[in-house]
Amino acid sequence: MNASISPRELASKLQSATPPRLLDVRQPEEHQIAALPESRLIPLGELMERSHELTDWADRDVVVYCHHGVRSLQAVGLLRQAGFRNVRSLSGGIEGWSVEVDSTVPRY
Repeated sequence: MNASISPRELASKLQSATPPRLLDVRQPEEHQIAALPESRLIPLGELMERSHELTDWADRDVVVYCHHGVRSLQAVGLLRQAGFRNVRSLSGGIEGWSVEVDSTVPRY
């Protein structure tokens, strides 16, 4: 499976009958500025110690995002090592989402 998903592809998948789960790996203050609806916040530095919080997502499609897509790619690697098979990073992060899909999402 590809390690990333484009903002437009994610927008389409979010409209499906089984949308992917969204994981935000930024810091809480970043999440307060801008976040995708129904996303769960677990900062990258806490991901491995808190991965048990995501066990019900193990067999679901998961899209991880951050500000620009760097931290989320790291998170994809960590989650795949932890047994998550269907996990991808949002290309360009929430910044890319704002530029390509929803300009009402604040950019910072």
